[in-house]
Amino acid sequence: MTNEQTAVKATYFSIIGNTCLALIKGLAGFFGNSYALIADAIESTTDIFASFLVLFGIKYSNRPADKNHPYGHGRAEPLITFIVVGFLVISATIIAYESVLNIRTPHELPKSWTLYVLGAIIIWKEYSFRLVIRRSIETNSSSLKADAWHHRSDAITSVAAFIGISVALLLGKGYESADDWAALFASVFIIFNAYLIFRPALGEIMDEHVYDDLIENIREVSLEVEGIIDTEKCFIRKAGMKYHVDLHAIVNGTITVKEGHDLAHKLKDTLREKLPELGHILIHVEPHLYS
Repeated sequence: MTNEQTAVKATYFSIIGNTCLALIKGLAGFFGNSYALIADAIESTTDIFASFLVLFGIKYSNRPADKNHPYGHGRAEPLITFIVVGFLVISATIIAYESVLNIRTPHELPKSWTLYVLGAIIIWKEYSFRLVIRRSIETNSSSLKADAWHHRSDAITSVAAFIGISVALLLGKGYESADDWAALFASVFIIFNAYLIFRPALGEIMDEHVYDDLIENIREVSLEVEGIIDTEKCFIRKAGMKYHVDLHAIVNGTITVKEGHDLAHKLKDTLREKLPELGHILIHVEPHLYS
């Protein structure tokens, strides 16, 4: 299975899971008098649209290079991640606004059975996070990572709702708003989580240097190629699920231009074979002159 297929499959998993959970949370929140659950349902609803965006981003970013996009379409992925972060911020704002209104408005205590619903949701969302984050690491997908953190964010907001409802039920009359305070706390966490998702995507767009481990792997593989004496500069920029590499390779300065050209191609082929996550590879041959 290709990286794109793996990422698409994980995204479909998110879409189906979030659709079911949005319905369950919404109904449980309405009939169980829990705004924290309704807030959770709002977030899951935005997660559905966010996952559809991630799906579009993954498919678009994996289009092959063309005349107008010689490096491919990979940069669409972090752009989609920015939009997904926007969905998170919007949902957090709505939850916070509604929480404040509910804190100021007298209402009934949540139903005790909503805790069982939340318990099941927390377990499922944490499982979903672990599955999708594993797939994001396998595929090097920043937008899929954002989708995974939607699941973790959802799990934590559900934990907050669980605590709020528990406090309201244990302390009784006068503590009905504990549920709403939990939703308000969850909205703050969602905003913080949005920043954590936004920051790496920004670094990807800005070609930030954060790939030391991959550079070390590239240097090690390069030295396995007969004729490569050493490596100098190595620049990496990520686009979608691929890493584009500019590498300076040091070779014997007395060989012919054709031999140097052939050696560069041999190095490129070896890097692609050993490190399949690499995309466009540019090899610059540097001569080493023996004294």
